[in-house]
Amino acid sequence: MANKDHNPEPVEEPGDGEEVRPEGEGSEANASGPAPQDGQDDELTVDDILGAAQNADAAAEDAVLADLESQLLNDLKRLQAEYANYRRRTEEQREVEIERAQGAVAKGILPVLDDLDRAEKHGDLEEGSAFAAIADKLRGVAERIGLTTYGAAGDAFDPQQHEAIFQVPTPGATETTILEVVETGYRLGSVELRPAKVVVAVPAE
Repeated sequence: MANKDHNPEPVEEPGDGEEVRPEGEGSEANASGPAPQDGQDDELTVDDILGAAQNADAAAEDAVLADLESQLLNDLKRLQAEYANYRRRTEEQREVEIERAQGAVAKGILPVLDDLDRAEKHGDLEEGSAFAAIADKLRGVAERIGLTTYGAAGDAFDPQQHEAIFQVPTPGATETTILEVVETGYRLGSVELRPAKVVVAVPAE
């Protein structure tokens, strides 16, 4: 057999200045770009910017909610104060209405009490008699409903409480005082039902 020369294909040697690239590296490997340098990690991303905007919106919303909560709290306090004042006025009005109703009843028995006073002055209320027993019961009812009398001989005259029907100049008197009670004055609680009609002593000229 004749020997034939086997000439392998010539291997291209890298020329001067050419970079020998490892297998697997090419244009695609270089497409990723250079490696990040120090300091580039601090740059803001889109997510960071969106997150900052959301945080600002959340802070503004929290401020609005806090302001609304403060307004609602103030409204609640005002309503509580108004309700407390309403209850106080209602209670006061109720007490006034009760006293007024009791006063209407008491005024109806004042003439009877006046008759009893006159009968007592004339000696008609003998102790142990049926008439005296009725008088005691009626006066007990008047006391239970809160009816009180005022005006007595020797008291200082008060034009706000007493009605002077006669004045007697009295030597030595230094102030106007009650000499005699002609008609007893009556009160029911703080309500004056009738002033006392009195004869008063006045300083003599």
